[in-house]
Amino acid sequence: MGILSKNNTNSDQDQVANFYFPTSKSALIIFTRNPELGKCKTRLAKTIGNESALEIYKHLLKHTAETAKNVSVDRYVFYSEAIQKEDIWNSDFFKKKLQEGSDLGGRMENAFSELFQLGYEKVLIIGSDLLDLNAEIISEGFQKLNKNDYVLGPAEDGGYYLFGMKQLHPKVFKNKAWGTESVCKDTLDDLQNEDVHLLEILNDIDTFEDIQGIESLKKYY
Repeated sequence: MGILSKNNTNSDQDQVANFYFPTSKSALIIFTRNPELGKCKTRLAKTIGNESALEIYKHLLKHTAETAKNVSVDRYVFYSEAIQKEDIWNSDFFKKKLQEGSDLGGRMENAFSELFQLGYEKVLIIGSDLLDLNAEIISEGFQKLNKNDYVLGPAEDGGYYLFGMKQLHPKVFKNKAWGTESVCKDTLDDLQNEDVHLLEILNDIDTFEDIQGIESLKKYY
């Protein structure tokens, strides 16, 4: 399996291979962690173990990939550690890039900035840990950007599962306690004088409580 990691991204050949031209006015960013044992869904792993947590994360990745394929925009997968050239993110559907930045906010800001610089007019980001997320909700997010400057999908834990904009607003990515219940509120505070559309609240999966009652995940633990 070919891998392009943070440690070997500087050659001219790699730079060219990692550059894409827009085929749409809209782009979807998918932030994903590389599925490695002990490095993903760590809060969930405290209850069910690393192996089970990894299998659940792989299940969530597959769901996210299938969902994103049904959204008619350019799709970019931003990997946390290394670009996997042959994996569930089929290159026929997904363009592949590497996250860059010192924290989650910096990495998201850099991803948005990069795609706006490519010429996209609407850019939206999602995570990869929601079974409740579907193509209709993502498409609604893009549609709402026709009349709003920002769109945000609140998560039940106080974060957000989706965020979109028509131009870069760096402030929303700074001074946030990422991974805490204040993220969504603090982001909305930054946008209090802007046109923001809120989507429905969804449950993202971080802890054992988040997966209780979900039949499709019981086989993993």
